[in-house]
Amino acid sequence: MSSYEGRWTAVTAEVQDGIAWVTLNRPEKRNAMSPTLNREMAEVLDALETDDGARVLVLTGAGESWSAGMDLKEYFREAEGKSDIQQERVRREASRWQWQQLRFYNKPTIAMVNGWCFGGAFTPLVACDLAIAADEAVFGLSEINWGIPPGNLVSKAVADTMGQRAALHYIMTGETFTGIQAAQMGLVNRSVPRQALRGEVTALAKKLLEKNPTVLRITKHGFKRCRELTWHQNEDYLYAKADQCYQRDQEKGMAEGLKQFLDEKSIKPGLQSYRRG
Repeated sequence: MSSYEGRWTAVTAEVQDGIAWVTLNRPEKRNAMSPTLNREMAEVLDALETDDGARVLVLTGAGESWSAGMDLKEYFREAEGKSDIQQERVRREASRWQWQQLRFYNKPTIAMVNGWCFGGAFTPLVACDLAIAADEAVFGLSEINWGIPPGNLVSKAVADTMGQRAALHYIMTGETFTGIQAAQMGLVNRSVPRQALRGEVTALAKKLLEKNPTVLRITKHGFKRCRELTWHQNEDYLYAKADQCYQRDQEKGMAEGLKQFLDEKSIKPGLQSYRRG
């Protein structure tokens, strides 16, 4: 187990058994994302990306919340009167980790939604590869109640996951919904009772730890890129990613998997992974 104890204040990070547990750490503010938190999260993601002991990243929140979104006081009230350049920098820092880093992170990512998830928090939620929520978690796109439209890439995030009708309903009404409803809409993979949440996330992380990391990274990146390309573009792109995978995979997983399936007849790929190492 390795710890980054004391390195950051608005975020904590700990690596144990291959899993990096990253926690948004402003429980008194429902883990609302401040400029400090956003800067620290960018540093955390950079540090863990090159930490060989961290092979799967789990993002959660301290206390009873995942994140209440952007800190309204620090991002709106205190931003009044600041120059355009200063405001642009704050926005850039928020986008950096919430979307640019997290969406194409080089390690698998899981959002463990333990409680409140509101507004701007939908951006990093959707940027994570997978998400499991507590049944009791409360989700809301409440910007309309504050007299503002959803910021950052929230509208894009929910349109891509929840679908047009559901996304517009919650964006336009500001109504809340539960972890169970989030799973039904596809915003999260599934929801479980809060007391079972960490165990469920740990089991999923361990399943990912069993996979070939190079293939896993290229597979998830290829999927995310292909959603933005045409069919013809995808044909070339995905073949190129496959070729890249075969060149970079130090485990030579394809050759090993085929050997175990075709020659040794020791595995059934549709039901089990090849034995690594």
